Amino acid sequence: MTTVYCTHLDAPVGRLLLTADADGALTSLSVPGQKGGRTVLDGWRHDPGPFRTAADQLAAYFAGELKEFRLPFRVTGTEFRQRVWAALDELPYGATATYGEIAARIGAPRAAVRAVGGAIGANPLLIVRPCHRVIGANGSMTGYAGGLERKVRLLTLEGVLP
Repeated sequence: MTTVYCTHLDAPVGRLLLTADADGALTSLSVPGQKGGRTVLDGWRHDPGPFRTAADQLAAYFAGELKEFRLPFRVTGTEFRQRVWAALDELPYGATATYGEIAARIGAPRAAVRAVGGAIGANPLLIVRPCHRVIGANGSMTGYAGGLERKVRLLTLEGVLP
């Protein structure tokens, strides 16, 4: 059985649940009420130790002092999801992209926009992997598993929205 470490961190967007593997690599970051978010399971080890760096970086991000996370993480997903998530990792602080632009960046046809949206919605690393920076083709705030209010708060923090 694989050891899963977990901890909670209070943040401006709610109480975050972080999980990590035995090597200390971040495996998920969930927010309360998140669609598809994680919940603590029996057998998980509550231990803030593996999350000190993540906690420091998240605090700096919410204080407006950190623009890029540098954390070890390990997540599993299909090859397609991994390509979409890699494209998310390349979205800079304070910038946005549309679902169609993400599809183009990974070499997927325009018809793959829904699949791209599904992969983005399955992102297990909210905030750290910036799926909140993906917006609708018309500039609308759409499709955030953590809730649109949180998406707006994060984009406001990053200076995208007033």
